[in-house]
Amino acid sequence: MEENNVILNKIETIERCINRINIVYENNPENLKDYTKQDSIMLNIQRACEASIDLAMHIISKKKLGIPQTSRDAFDVLSKSKTIDDKLSKNLKAMVGFRNIVVHDYQSINLKVVESIIAYNLKDFYDYIDAIKQYL
Repeated sequence: MEENNVILNKIETIERCINRINIVYENNPENLKDYTKQDSIMLNIQRACEASIDLAMHIISKKKLGIPQTSRDAFDVLSKSKTIDDKLSKNLKAMVGFRNIVVHDYQSINLKVVESIIAYNLKDFYDYIDAIKQYL
């Protein structure tokens, strides 16, 4: 039961972050020019990524699937165990890469990339949630 609570809490966090992104973005790329909205969107993408990583690590630990060396490796482990498919693993690893850019300020953020993530890649989080719910 406690294991499911951890999983459900992480899922709830991911859903809340995606909801906040959609509320702030309002389906309007112009909102990315507003620094406060931009920061909110970036922070929630970061939080959704971190909750996804935490969720992966939790499942890997509970299923005794191994010890990932990096955050990205966690999604490879889930893919190899058939918890998620290869395409979703690849997409989530790319999202972790974007999160690293945001967190560590490796380079300036290209707002077209953020716009594309919102338009096409937020659904990857929902696909991930669906796959994890199958695990439950």
